[in-house]
Amino acid sequence: MTNEREIVITGVGVVSPIGIGAEAFWESLRQGRAGVRQLDLLDGSDLRPPLGGNIPDFDPKVYVRPRKSLKVMSRDIQLAFAASDMACQQSGLAPGAIAPERLGVVFGADMITCDLDELRPAFAGSMEDGRFNFARWGESALAQMYPLWMLKYLPNMPACHVGIAQDARGPNNTLTLGEASSLAAVAEAARIIERGQADAMITGGAGCRIHPAVWAYRRAYHFSERVDNPAEAMRPFDADRDGTVHGEGAGALVLESRGHAEARGATILARIGRFASGFEPRRPGNQPKGQAIRQAICQVLEGSGLAREDIEYVNAHGASTPLEDRIEAQAIRDTLGDVPVTALKSYFGSLGAGGGAVELIASVLAFGQGEAPPTLNYHTPDPECPVNVIHHGPMRLDKGAAIVLNQSRIVQSMALLLLAP
Repeated sequence: MTNEREIVITGVGVVSPIGIGAEAFWESLRQGRAGVRQLDLLDGSDLRPPLGGNIPDFDPKVYVRPRKSLKVMSRDIQLAFAASDMACQQSGLAPGAIAPERLGVVFGADMITCDLDELRPAFAGSMEDGRFNFARWGESALAQMYPLWMLKYLPNMPACHVGIAQDARGPNNTLTLGEASSLAAVAEAARIIERGQADAMITGGAGCRIHPAVWAYRRAYHFSERVDNPAEAMRPFDADRDGTVHGEGAGALVLESRGHAEARGATILARIGRFASGFEPRRPGNQPKGQAIRQAICQVLEGSGLAREDIEYVNAHGASTPLEDRIEAQAIRDTLGDVPVTALKSYFGSLGAGGGAVELIASVLAFGQGEAPPTLNYHTPDPECPVNVIHHGPMRLDKGAAIVLNQSRIVQSMALLLLAP
């Protein structure tokens, strides 16, 4: 790739449990302020873990335009819209700044769950003598639903709404790969620019796992039971970690070729180096061993020309579960040695498809600030997690190279090399 075709980041936007907007988000990271809280949703239900990384001060009416679009926007879409608009504003992608056909969108998304308030009338219409009658669903229940309700919950809709709002008529795609979705989306957006199919791409991911339909799959997730102190529930790589916490959030980035960014005078925040993915099946009785993570890291290093000593730190997935942290930590140790590691889910929990983009943005901001944020709640090293965890305070940066990692629950692994401007 010529220097002119190098992929650079010119704008970021974030909506998270620890802040809306890059400045507020970074300030919470700097102060070590966690966003995991006691939830008051569905009190008394055994479906509900009482903890979550929610965003209590997000008002979609402030960000979404036109407001009538809210009728066909789920929470995930609203978060994605807001984060993308912030990223475009910072990048200077005002209408007319770029030919619409040369601007595209690739977003990571979860399988979006339907709001309970929207389903309640439909279920009520199907009740008979105190029991749900499936035979009544088609006849009476659907008549209670908003006619365009499905448009609120299709995973491709965040990318569609962003494309409409930003007049992005180029490539438009959605990746649904669980927690690996948004890093995979960033990688695909970079590939589109490399192939010459666009000059700029809006990319990232959004997820909202503060929902009973997600909590119902309790056996699919290893949840923390540390309800006495929510802010300390997420403990990536700590010996006393007992599970993950779900949250909600979105992160968006504007990617461009260096030549295009420089031609229009955009400020370059960071550079996208190499990226790679791997897959390792997770089957009952056959737990993964981290081979997909090792594969992704090694491919990033081999393609970049960097030695492992050149990597200043790793922004790890850090799910805070006993198994997943052990697998990831050992993979990092095997491939990158004693590299410093931070795990930012300790601040806000697992944001699903939005997590990778939010965590990547933290590393973009870290280069700008010259320091990597520490991991919260790391008190007791775990011999089975042999990584050099950044804790007690930020770590000063001077090398300008970091690797960001994400893995889905079924072990689709992503590694992305981020370089300082």
